[in-house]
Amino acid sequence: MNNVYKLHVRLIKTGLQNEPVSLRRLLLSFAAAAPASLPHARSVFARVPFPDTFAYNTLIRAHSHSSPSHSVSLFSAMRRDGVSPDNFTFPFVLKACARLHIGHDAHALIIKLGLGSDIYVHNGLISLYGSLGSVAGAFDVFDEMPERDLVSWSSMISCFANNNFGYEALGLFQDMQLVGNLKPDEVTMLSVISAVSSLGALELGKWVDAYISRTGLKRTVSLGTALIDMYSRCGSVDDSIKIFNAIPVKNVLTWTVLINGLAVHGRSEEALKVFHEMKNAGLKPDHITFNGVLVACSHGGLVDDGWRVFESIKSDYGMEPTVEHYGCIVDLLGRAGLLNKAFDFVDTMPIKPNAVIWRTLLGACVKHNDLKLSKKAKVKIHELDPNHDGDYVLLSNVYGQVGRWDEKANVRNSMREKKVGKKPGYSFLNEGDMVHEFVSGDDFHPKSNEIKRFLISIIDDLRLDGYTLFTCNALHDVEDEEKEQSLSFHSEKLAVAFALLRFKDRRTIRVIKNLRICYDCHCFMKHVSNKFDREIVVRDRNRFHHFSKGSCSCKDY
Repeated sequence: MNNVYKLHVRLIKTGLQNEPVSLRRLLLSFAAAAPASLPHARSVFARVPFPDTFAYNTLIRAHSHSSPSHSVSLFSAMRRDGVSPDNFTFPFVLKACARLHIGHDAHALIIKLGLGSDIYVHNGLISLYGSLGSVAGAFDVFDEMPERDLVSWSSMISCFANNNFGYEALGLFQDMQLVGNLKPDEVTMLSVISAVSSLGALELGKWVDAYISRTGLKRTVSLGTALIDMYSRCGSVDDSIKIFNAIPVKNVLTWTVLINGLAVHGRSEEALKVFHEMKNAGLKPDHITFNGVLVACSHGGLVDDGWRVFESIKSDYGMEPTVEHYGCIVDLLGRAGLLNKAFDFVDTMPIKPNAVIWRTLLGACVKHNDLKLSKKAKVKIHELDPNHDGDYVLLSNVYGQVGRWDEKANVRNSMREKKVGKKPGYSFLNEGDMVHEFVSGDDFHPKSNEIKRFLISIIDDLRLDGYTLFTCNALHDVEDEEKEQSLSFHSEKLAVAFALLRFKDRRTIRVIKNLRICYDCHCFMKHVSNKFDREIVVRDRNRFHHFSKGSCSCKDY
């Protein structure tokens, strides 16, 4: 940075600061020293009497990553000044627009200016469309490209992965090697790993891991960290630990990802141990690290440890706790049944509690059957987020658990009057490159009748071993038979019944669910794991549940 200032001073002393060749050299020096040099670069640029395309391009490029709004502003000024953009302008303008999630009209302008055939512009357009959620737009650009380089393929794979088209991303990755005859780099593999993570497909994850080893791609910190996260999200935190131990260099994110993985898999004490090892290694935890540790304490019932970690954020590291950290403490206290202490904590928070914190309290009140505090929490939520379906369902459930069916019906009627819809529960499991999806109470799957018959027979067998359907949270005050019918066909039960029918080997049954697993389904899974001697892993909205021999990794906490 000092060298840039020295160059500028020398040019001023010699009177060459506006001479075109000297100006180019100065602007390129500013770009190389970005982002620290950017304010000074803009100041110098403002004094240039007639900036040309090169000058604008250099500044646009320098700002595109760290200050994208300035890139877009510079491009607008370029157009106002009548300076013609070229094929070097748009890749960085498009990069800036992608980071800001703007630029719907950029493609039309590019075509109008006759720059629509440049491969670098095409690559930028794919990234832009991907950031805007327009997968079709991105693929149209990709499909019409006369030639593609590695960036083209990587950008399209990333677009699929980031917009929840995981299998399409993996399919394109295979096409890249067969049709494009290209060897993927780290950027490509990060998108492929992201796709596998979103699918939760462990076998695919192991294939990707083996592919990286087979091709000799260097396991950088970024790649290793992504693999740790992938294995965790695919339900195998033990594989995450193996990758972690094999990485020679680890940064804060690497440690944080492992801590988060252990936390959501119910291995709270191990997460806390890794956190202390991280500190002993001389690394300073960040806000995300603390969030993972507090989640671990909450899920494991480590109240005292959680308090110590929370207090250390400010006392040991001089950082202000975020609203997410406060929310973790509320969850910690709520899960432990310390409801009054949790309410007092929220009342004295220096940060205004948001709807998520009050919703956390409501969930704790429902779990511990505290109707009075449930109502108080619901009032607060209604002030902040009145149309969230989950809040009505939680309050309805607490009425059901204490047998107050009229009040439960009133909550449901209120939902209908306010047109608040309840999100349907669905689950899916992977089989090779196939995804089997199951919707609660629906005949969505082609083998629906066979699955339901088998599921009913499983439930009848489990009753002999002491399993009883938990009907308190059924949706209506109806006869027990109807309540049991409603609970019997929850999506995760349908998924497990299908897996038992379909997979005759001893493979672990892995189910991904969009909502939190309910109390009844949790009991069902424990009984099934014992009856059939099968391991079942359920990834719900909040965490993983590993069922084996009649127990769960969450220890029913």
